Amino acid sequence: MTSAPDRKPPRRSPRRRRKPLPIWQEMILLLGIALVLAIVIKAFFIQAFYVPSASMDNTLVPSDRILVQKISYWGSGSPHRGDVVVFADPGGWLSASESSAGARGGVVARGLEAVGLYPAGGHLVKRVIGVGGDEIRCCDAQGRITVNGVALNEKAYLAPGEQPSTIDFDVKVKPGYLWVQGDNRSNSADSRVHLGDPGGGQVPADDVVGKVFAVVWPFGDAKILHTPATFSSVR
Repeated sequence: MTSAPDRKPPRRSPRRRRKPLPIWQEMILLLGIALVLAIVIKAFFIQAFYVPSASMDNTLVPSDRILVQKISYWGSGSPHRGDVVVFADPGGWLSASESSAGARGGVVARGLEAVGLYPAGGHLVKRVIGVGGDEIRCCDAQGRITVNGVALNEKAYLAPGEQPSTIDFDVKVKPGYLWVQGDNRSNSADSRVHLGDPGGGQVPADDVVGKVFAVVWPFGDAKILHTPATFSSVR
């Protein structure tokens, strides 16, 4: 009886090791990946802005750096009453200096702005008081703004000593539009001031970039923003 010859496993050819990239090429590759990620983050998730005026005192103060998140308004999502939002100028709301403020830092600043790493100009920040279908009036016998007949207690966010409004109005917000006001009511050119504009002071919801959720600079002002409880009672 003969035994079968031993079979040796086939020899594998050694894998060729990849030659590492030169350090300068690695740096370019990593920079390119970071740039793409920054553009994606700005387009879909978070964008930085700065506060150009005192219209939102004391919630936001001039030169605050804020972060705006866009996830809440994806798909069928839309701004809610009480949200602090950033939106594109509907037309004539900003002065020439405010409209071009994002370009003040020169070429480098504009490049960083394009990828969301530098606060952008040409936008406004206000609080949403009413959404499409709401009827908003000012003011009731106690001097309060009402939304769908419900009086708002705005002491939690109005600037100290501010009245809800010194301008009387009674508006019905069109579907797909918003009624916005600054928290510093006597120093805010908002929907009330633009009542006589072609748009009646109402802001298209499509012009909204996103919801302000945090102040990140200066560190002394850093905080997370929350929707005031007063709006939960409005139908």
